[in-house]
Amino acid sequence: MTLAAVLAGLAVFAGALVQGTVGYGMNLIAAPLLALVDPALVPVPLLVVALAHAGLSVAREREDTDWAGVRWAMLGRIPGTALGVLAVAVLAPGPFATVVGLAVLACVVLSLVSWRPHPRPGPLLVAGVASGTFGTAASIGGPPLALLYQHSPAARIRSTMAALFALGSALSLAALAVAGQVGRHDLLAALWLLPFLLAGFLVSGPARRLLHGGRIRVAVLTVAAASAVTLIARGLAG
Repeated sequence: MTLAAVLAGLAVFAGALVQGTVGYGMNLIAAPLLALVDPALVPVPLLVVALAHAGLSVAREREDTDWAGVRWAMLGRIPGTALGVLAVAVLAPGPFATVVGLAVLACVVLSLVSWRPHPRPGPLLVAGVASGTFGTAASIGGPPLALLYQHSPAARIRSTMAALFALGSALSLAALAVAGQVGRHDLLAALWLLPFLLAGFLVSGPARRLLHGGRIRVAVLTVAAASAVTLIARGLAG
């Protein structure tokens, strides 16, 4: 077992632990580290791992999933994904990442001051568009939807986000497969990472008990702020 393999596994373990506890954060933690260890681990192996984690999360808390919200958000994610592809083709990645980061950070600040969002059809549709755009163009699509659910019970946040990630990851993998971008080596790499994913997911089980009441909102806002700072730093560095 090489050092690179261990580091990749630990990145997935940490991402699975955070996402299984808060509801999102896998890409924030795992994607940058995996890209540094071995660029071939992103995006396909990470998408396979994310799909597996989402499936486990939905199964664990399926009775709390807001399926109506999932439908509205996915309706927005489809055009949002197209906008993300367009952004990648037309806009410079550095400035775009900075704008996305500032937008997410502004939403976090508004949430702390006065904004009290609710997951209704209109906002869900808009958040779905934003999630598809940000996720496709900047690899971080969780914050728009997580911020919308920040006042919901912890189990509802985790299970609903997991359902959205499962559908989104499946769509992305299908598109990549049609484009001939999914190979045997990708699946083998994902298979190697799965035990680390499972370990992080299992540890997140008891860790969930730490996030009750208002603590889940603090965790959601913290991860969103960290995502924003990461995007701004990436944009400035680019």
